[in-house]
Amino acid sequence: MQKSALLLVTCLFGLSLSGCAVLQGDQEQQPEAPSEDSENTASSAESEPEPEIRYADFEPEELYLLLSGEIAAQRGRYDVTLVNYMKAAEQSRDKAVIERTMRIAQSLNADNAQRELATLWLEVDPDNMQAHRISAIQAVKNNDLETALGHMENIMDLGGDADFDSLAAMAGNLPPEQQQELLELYRQMEQRHPEDPELRYSIALLLKVTGEPGQALDKLAPLLDDEPDFQPALVLKGDLLYQTGEKRRALDHLLRNTRRFPDNRQMGTLYGRMLIGEGELQAAQDEFSRLVRRFPNVPGLRLSHALVALENGQTSLAEEELTRLIEQGHHKDEAHYYLGRIADEENNHEQAIGFYNNVEKGNYYFPALARASELMAEQGDLDEALDAIRDLRGSNPEQEENFHLLEINLLLDREQNEKALTAANKALESYPDNIRIRYARAMLLDSMDQPEQAEKDLRQIIDEQPQNAVALNALGYIITTRSDRYDEARDYIERALEIDPENPAILDSMGWVLYQQGETEQALEYLSRAWEAYADPEVAAHLGEVLWQTGEQEQARIIWEEGFEQDPDHPILIETVERLTGEQSP
Repeated sequence: MQKSALLLVTCLFGLSLSGCAVLQGDQEQQPEAPSEDSENTASSAESEPEPEIRYADFEPEELYLLLSGEIAAQRGRYDVTLVNYMKAAEQSRDKAVIERTMRIAQSLNADNAQRELATLWLEVDPDNMQAHRISAIQAVKNNDLETALGHMENIMDLGGDADFDSLAAMAGNLPPEQQQELLELYRQMEQRHPEDPELRYSIALLLKVTGEPGQALDKLAPLLDDEPDFQPALVLKGDLLYQTGEKRRALDHLLRNTRRFPDNRQMGTLYGRMLIGEGELQAAQDEFSRLVRRFPNVPGLRLSHALVALENGQTSLAEEELTRLIEQGHHKDEAHYYLGRIADEENNHEQAIGFYNNVEKGNYYFPALARASELMAEQGDLDEALDAIRDLRGSNPEQEENFHLLEINLLLDREQNEKALTAANKALESYPDNIRIRYARAMLLDSMDQPEQAEKDLRQIIDEQPQNAVALNALGYIITTRSDRYDEARDYIERALEIDPENPAILDSMGWVLYQQGETEQALEYLSRAWEAYADPEVAAHLGEVLWQTGEQEQARIIWEEGFEQDPDHPILIETVERLTGEQSP
């Protein structure tokens, strides 16, 4: 059988991964057939001889490997396909076979095969930019940055886009020492190509990644003098100005340049997010509205527009955008969750439950399920809500721990403490190392006047996680309120404060233990900081008591009143006011 006939046999099998043409080596593509309505063209074609179809000069063994590889692919054995194609590529050294084999290796995420093929490809075709690009990617994966940059420089010399900026952006995932190595390699390359704007920009981007935003700005300044319309550098400058605290300059810079380059979606999105960060919500909404009009098919922009409209109290607009996302099949879980929140705040509880239950996965799944369960319980359907949680736990064993925690918290919210304790005990029998469940049981035990058992759980958590500031603070606070072991309590709270120095709950605990030790002035300092950071009724009780005992009784009453505005039934606040004033709480 002649080689050309063998090749046609291969084509007849359908080539499940791609067409037969890829096996034709370097020959020209066959001309397209004329269209049916082009009679003149067709007549002309009939008078011309058909072009000769030239096939690569494959050896029988090579053709056998290709044929058996395709048959394996039809049977779903893509690993066999890759092995056979690798052998055929090595034996034939045919560029088309190498390229096809590379596509198979990429579809299977076979990095070793890609490395070998890229090397072979460059031996056969040293100036092939795709082979250099794949070699660069594989070198990065292998932490060989110098080799990667060598291939990228070859791409640049060949007139292609070397993607220096992409590698610089990826550097955030590298260890610090490799980030510095990459920066030095980029600087060496800049000496060889001092005028290349992408390379200069990439160095600025790397300086940002390595924590040198000031130096990055200095690097951008001459680049933008030379290339004032280089948009990636303009975006980076806005980001760096904001990062270095020059927030108004950043906003002014981005406002000006989003109007110069209205089609730069990255720049507009950054500007909108900065406006949100600065509390300029109406301006942010206007910006995302502009972006949605310009890029109507970008779901993320529509979601951002909906959420900032929701923050601005424009619920109808938010509902419209969220509903459209659901209809288009984008961000459905987030959209259902926020539609649930809108219905929830409008006291349309049945509708809210429906929206929450439509959240099927992702970060919003458990918050949605928790709130839907709470609403069901408030309507008298606690048992139904619990049954639903337990059914979901049984059908989702990989998330069983989270469903246990959801059940415990729901029972706690309904003040079903004994049932919650039973549920926590059962959960810890199955998952004794679950920190969140153990912490929930510790808080429950303390509320049930079992501080010794609560301490035991918290100490176990701290033994396993010595840097767990929440557990350290909880243990210190329980010892403060349940005993006179103030020195021990203070030690735990101080350790928590070292880990999380601005946490208002820990500041409150520190102030309270200091007050118990008679250090009133210091206590006031910590409690005032806690109140300023988080105006919680329990903090109000503590701060008000210390103020009352130091003669600042009018100020204490003001603090207590603010606490009651948040929760008129808060037990600790009520007890404090009645004990100190002898009056009934408002």
